[in-house]
Amino acid sequence: MKAVPLHRRTLLAGLGGLALSGCATRPLIESPPFTPLRIAPLRMEIERLTKITVCTRPFRAAGPRLDVETIGDKRVVHNYGHGGSGWSLAWGSSAIAAKKALDGGARDIAVIGCGALGLTSALTLQRAGARVTIYAKERAPQTRSARATGTWSPDSRIADAAKVSPDFPALWEEMARISYATYQTYLGMPGEPVAWTDRYNLWDSPIPNPLPERAAQDVHFAEYARRLDDIVPRYRDLPAGAHPFPVARVRHGTSMQFNVAELSHLLTTDFLTEGGVITPMEFHTPADLARLPHRVIVNCTGYGARALFKDETITPVRGQIAWLAPQSEARYGLRYRGVSVLSRPDGIVVQKLGLSDMWGYGADDETPDRTEAETAIATIAPLFARASA
Repeated sequence: MKAVPLHRRTLLAGLGGLALSGCATRPLIESPPFTPLRIAPLRMEIERLTKITVCTRPFRAAGPRLDVETIGDKRVVHNYGHGGSGWSLAWGSSAIAAKKALDGGARDIAVIGCGALGLTSALTLQRAGARVTIYAKERAPQTRSARATGTWSPDSRIADAAKVSPDFPALWEEMARISYATYQTYLGMPGEPVAWTDRYNLWDSPIPNPLPERAAQDVHFAEYARRLDDIVPRYRDLPAGAHPFPVARVRHGTSMQFNVAELSHLLTTDFLTEGGVITPMEFHTPADLARLPHRVIVNCTGYGARALFKDETITPVRGQIAWLAPQSEARYGLRYRGVSVLSRPDGIVVQKLGLSDMWGYGADDETPDRTEAETAIATIAPLFARASA
């Protein structure tokens, strides 16, 4: 008998039919339903308080300063005044500043300041082929950037919506998108300099109480987060039983987190490994820039620019963090009754936010307030009372 050849597709189709018929006769295996992810309780105990830090954020009503100024024979590119968005906007803002610094062909460039903006400016310039030296009085962890909350907050006190230029919202979006994309390249690295973590916003009533009306003298802080809706994960309401919090309403989302100690260390190491130099130096007036051999300087002095460049457009915004001992099993953050909590590898960050962004506005006192710290911790503690009962 002559064999009839089977074409490959005919054979595969036949085998597929046998597989399907076999599956059709098998009963589905019953399995228990998925259960909500367990949320490790935070130990909100005063006895676990390890330190209190205070950071002065540099707010400018018009937004960050990114212009170019000639001082003596120096060409100074400014890159400061990011409010509470320094880490979040650092890469995007530094990309803009670096481009301006490189205009004209200079390839030997100085950066003053060694915080979030200084490090990212230096690395951006370095990776564009420039020889870069950072001059700074302080390095991490002494900089104000090292005292930041460590969360993605690209429009936190970034500007006064009533006083920005018409093109600023688009400029902000450009900075935010560049930074967002760059930080994705730091995910999954040893030490987790950048990570995604769960966040929970909590309210005592199903319908949150409206915020108090803005007083005439209050700043109309710009809000641009909706411009990033296509890339940033969204929040959703959780039904009762899907979370352990004893409140009426919970919204859950995922947000980017900066583990500032590890991130600062990594950026510093990368800069030095790639040939950069960090030189200790303190500047008191713009005339001190004449000491530098570089013709082009990128100014990343943050709140320090207020005194150094006599920039009265900078308004201080005080922010205090109460640090509790780390809990590696708790990888999330929450907000409740005007207090923010974020679990980081170096500690639990507990911060009073107040009822509006005017909290801390105009205050330049960096003295730790123990009462404020204890009040913030006591506000959050009842959420986890059942866990310790």
